[in-house]
Amino acid sequence: MTTPTEIEPIARGGATAHRAWGTLGIFTATTFLSAFLLFLIQPMFAKMVLPLLGGAPSVWAVALLFFQGALLVGYGYAHLLVRHVPAASTGFVHLALSAFAFLFLPIAIPAGWSEPPPGDAYLWQLGLFAVAIGIPFAAVSANAPLLQAWFSRAGHKASADPYFLYAASNLGSLIALLGYPFIFEPVFGLKALAIVWTAGFAALVVALGLCFLRVRAVAAEAENGADAASPASAPSLHAPTWNARVGWVGLAFVPSALLTAFTNHIATDVASAPLVWVVPLALYLLTFVIVFRERALISRPVLLTAHAVAVLLALLQLSQTEKETWFYAAGYGIAAFVASTLVAHRTLYEARPDARNLTEFYMWMSVGGVLGGIFAALLAPRIFSEVFEYPLLLALTFACRPGAMDLMSRSRASWAGMIALVVGGWALITWGPTLAFDYDLHLGRWGTTTDIAAIFALVALALWYFPPHMLVAALGMYLTVVLLPSGVHRGDAQRSYFGVYRVIQSMDGEFNVLQHGTTLHGAQRIRDAEGNSVADVTPATYYHPESPMASAIRLTSMINQHEGVKGKFGVIGLGAGSLACYSAPGETWRFFEIDPVVVQIAKSRNFTFLSNCQPNAEVVLGDARLTFAREEDESFDLFVVDAFSSDAIPVHMMTAEALTLYASKLKKRGVAVLHISNRYLDLEEVLAATLPTLDVELHALVIEDFVDDGYIKTGSTVVLIGKDKATIERFRHVEGSRDIVRPTVRPWTDDFSDILGPFMAQYRKY
Repeated sequence: MTTPTEIEPIARGGATAHRAWGTLGIFTATTFLSAFLLFLIQPMFAKMVLPLLGGAPSVWAVALLFFQGALLVGYGYAHLLVRHVPAASTGFVHLALSAFAFLFLPIAIPAGWSEPPPGDAYLWQLGLFAVAIGIPFAAVSANAPLLQAWFSRAGHKASADPYFLYAASNLGSLIALLGYPFIFEPVFGLKALAIVWTAGFAALVVALGLCFLRVRAVAAEAENGADAASPASAPSLHAPTWNARVGWVGLAFVPSALLTAFTNHIATDVASAPLVWVVPLALYLLTFVIVFRERALISRPVLLTAHAVAVLLALLQLSQTEKETWFYAAGYGIAAFVASTLVAHRTLYEARPDARNLTEFYMWMSVGGVLGGIFAALLAPRIFSEVFEYPLLLALTFACRPGAMDLMSRSRASWAGMIALVVGGWALITWGPTLAFDYDLHLGRWGTTTDIAAIFALVALALWYFPPHMLVAALGMYLTVVLLPSGVHRGDAQRSYFGVYRVIQSMDGEFNVLQHGTTLHGAQRIRDAEGNSVADVTPATYYHPESPMASAIRLTSMINQHEGVKGKFGVIGLGAGSLACYSAPGETWRFFEIDPVVVQIAKSRNFTFLSNCQPNAEVVLGDARLTFAREEDESFDLFVVDAFSSDAIPVHMMTAEALTLYASKLKKRGVAVLHISNRYLDLEEVLAATLPTLDVELHALVIEDFVDDGYIKTGSTVVLIGKDKATIERFRHVEGSRDIVRPTVRPWTDDFSDILGPFMAQYRKY
């Protein structure tokens, strides 16, 4: 029979176990909820600003930079709080900050931030984000290190090494990120989701209070001698060295910058599909879940091998000028990005300090993240005319391999080998192409650049056991890719906030071609078939004389001339200026363009549509949703909406609010021509679903052109909309005209835009 004295310790042990599980559960759940809210607010607010900034890749790149900067503020605040405020009071301070954050909720665009300045809007966007969500975001971002610091004092058996909570944090981030475009926005819409986020933030504050109460209870027990305090609660005896801090910064810098650079690369040069940024960020977060733990899910030898092979193959793919399919290009890039990020984050985890210096570790890690974001989002677009930062950062991932930066212990022979590698590599890049041409040396069909890059790749593999030398060889591959003709170095490139524009010549030398990412924005014939120079202002590609856009303009001009009316025409999206050559004497034409760089290109020597057809063309700079709104109501006979950011449609130009704006600017018998050609989304279904929801009745007609004659003629699809049915019916005689489809998707508004539905509708066509 058990005696009362035996029952007491058993009961106390059971209570302790229950309390331990309760402590672990509440801290894990709170960490998860905090990260979930943190990564739900990011795409939510980025989507809110699209009507102001459009859909360029730089919008997300700058948004990501802000989030990294705000994360640094939150981590720095958590570090100062833990370091300088008594442990028993940290919760009161943080809960007070969280209560203050409620003043900025629910999330919305603040008054006075309705229009960005023309041209580069980097600083304006950062200011908007700071004013609108800076305080709530910083308050929530502080929770990751703060909760781990509290847990280290919670008396749990796992308190000595609370870094595992960071994996739970990134799992919450991953679920929020993937759930936003496919679940949360479609179910709630932006306005309702902002209310839901506020409710979630309130629940988070309550959970934080419970966590802090648990820490205070353990502290009280320790003072009363009921339980031993966690050794992690003792003050740090040895501060981290500056070498360690610099290492943390560097190991966070490379994957952070690579995240932005890789996203820009695939959005610019591979496939500008909607929400393409979700994939790299989701993979980035997943790498923390995999390797930020005591026993990584992938062994070091496998990880290092996968990294070296993937990165070298990705650099080789970038070196070739014969464009492959987007599937292979994206596949090489994703493999290299994931392997590189896994290596960097695993090396970072292995370099972590003990729990006493946890908050400082996260603060310096965040410094590296911010510096990476600044480099990739702000500095690189001004330094490089093309996305050269992407291959550079791929090469720099070799610096994240264990021992790669251990230079001080290297012998003289090792240093001599590196110097010889640098000199030999420079000679290979400088004289290699000339020698290959003179002696007809080609190792394959990919070109001399790939041959030279392959030599560097073989050298890197041969130096497997010498990480610093592998880094030098990888940098040699980078220089090969950016100094010689390659997949990322071609044509006459210019770069702006809205992307990379290239003016290239066609393979036969007959056309100058304007490309924005992977999309054509116009072409002009400069030579005939015999190679003689010509002055030809006949529009090409989507704008050829029999195209739907040209037919609509020409028919409207004929009607106006018959009725003695001098028409007013508008074009949203200048491109190379092709449509200017369809203007007739006496007509008023106005172009609306968001990017000053495009205006410079359209007025350059490469394209003469404007200079020959409309030398005094009126070009209005700024986002068309804002500049077009200033136009006089019912003043346009016809306008064309042809605004693309590479192949990604600016969603805010296709919503119910945008269509209502267009309708208000049309004359009673006016026509709006919406260019909806897209490889990824069925935008016809979007318009078919959205038009019936407007307060004004609009009639629609689709005109399709399936021609494919190189740069001379490129197929396109447009939707004509107008208030007068009889006017729209006049366009039925145009070849390829038909009624608009019956929609299977939901209408788009500024508050809601479903990407998955139009994507699946387009997929079903194939």
